[in-house]
Amino acid sequence: ESERSKGDIPYYGASGIIDYVEDYIFNEDLLCVSEDGANLVMRNYPIAFSIAGKTWVNNHAHVLRFKEKFTQIIIENYLNSMKLDDYLTGMAQPKLNKAMLDSIPIPLPFEPKEQQKIADCLSSIDELITSQAAKVEALKEHKKALMQRLFPSSNEK
Repeated sequence: ESERSKGDIPYYGASGIIDYVEDYIFNEDLLCVSEDGANLVMRNYPIAFSIAGKTWVNNHAHVLRFKEKFTQIIIENYLNSMKLDDYLTGMAQPKLNKAMLDSIPIPLPFEPKEQQKIADCLSSIDELITSQAAKVEALKEHKKALMQRLFPSSNEK
């Protein structure tokens, strides 16, 4: 960390952005897959996540490139929905090495049109989830403001 130059470029690790740096090694749409860490088992964060634009990815994530964005969307969702226990190695810390990642069978429809329909459906649901989560957060903030007005601190009226 002390050797990284601070900047505006997202610096990704196994579970997402961990810092911002000055330089980048990728400038495209990619899929990152966690290579190691307890999150491979615990799933507190997605183990597969899409990145775009200028980025730096450290050696704790596999970087996958796809010809079609819809294939990337399907595989990202599939990897995040499956149990990986049979593909993990490592005694002290779970690890998903390249050979094991490559051995995961991914059921994909052969026809690109069918893949596109599936990806569109999954993306639609993700957008709905994001929208609903924003509404829930807004309601929580509203409730907090109401509670502050209903029960002011001792020095307020």
